[in-house]
Amino acid sequence: MRPVERRDLTVVRIAAVRAETSEGRTTVDGVSFNFTAPHQAQNAAAALAALNALGLPRPGRVDVDFSRWRGDEGELPGGGLLINDAYNANPVSMRAALGYLAARAGDRRRVAILGDMAELGRTAPAYHKEVGRAAAELEVDELLAVGELARGYVDGAAGVPSRWTPNVHEALRQLDELVRPGDAVLVKGSRAMGLEAVAEALAAVKA
Repeated sequence: MRPVERRDLTVVRIAAVRAETSEGRTTVDGVSFNFTAPHQAQNAAAALAALNALGLPRPGRVDVDFSRWRGDEGELPGGGLLINDAYNANPVSMRAALGYLAARAGDRRRVAILGDMAELGRTAPAYHKEVGRAAAELEVDELLAVGELARGYVDGAAGVPSRWTPNVHEALRQLDELVRPGDAVLVKGSRAMGLEAVAEALAAVKA
């Protein structure tokens, strides 16, 4: 029998991650990163823990090159804000994105345009309802659900003014009624939904 190799275990307690945000950057454990989203700070803490475990040097500053449509931010008419996170979605990232919308909105009206989360198997309906409940808890002011599974968002978001549409084409038709000048808008769904078309249509609107 081969001897068991000893392995060290490093635990990162997400709830204990301390981050300070200023001027568009976040400092985690003494390292400055070019983002402000709290869930990215948690990812950064895990990466720094890996460096520590491997005995590798820690940088003082990190500029992360995010993929397109992963939390891209832009201005909307009337001082509004667009958060384009249309690259992909799962239950954890949906809740994180809704939390970020709430944090960034300030006194703006909060609008969430959410597409299906794909590849969740038989648990998909329950997860979509769970995200709808998160939207209500985080005080989304209006919700547009896009896709067949997205009906679950509406079911879960009790008390939130909500509407449903089967696809992106129909969602584009509703933007004029849905989004007002000065709104903070989150656009997020699984890659198969193609919700970047919605984000691009919003970004194209001039004041």
